[in-house]
Amino acid sequence: MSELGRILIFLGMALVVAGLLVLGLTRLNLPLGRLPGDFSWQGKGWSFSFPLATCLLVSVLLSLLLWAISRFR
Repeated sequence: MSELGRILIFLGMALVVAGLLVLGLTRLNLPLGRLPGDFSWQGKGWSFSFPLATCLLVSVLLSLLLWAISRFR
């Protein structure tokens, strides 16, 4: 049971770090979610957004970060 507690604590800390990262990026006025290739449709009373380019960019950056971490491990 203590293993589950450690996993939950780690996931909680990861969410806090992700939240702080998002808040920090919004203060830098980066156009995440508004890049060319991010799709957005609006209608009467509804809107839909699919940030394809932002997802690809974040995926590449996380892949490079995890590759660098595993390289030095």
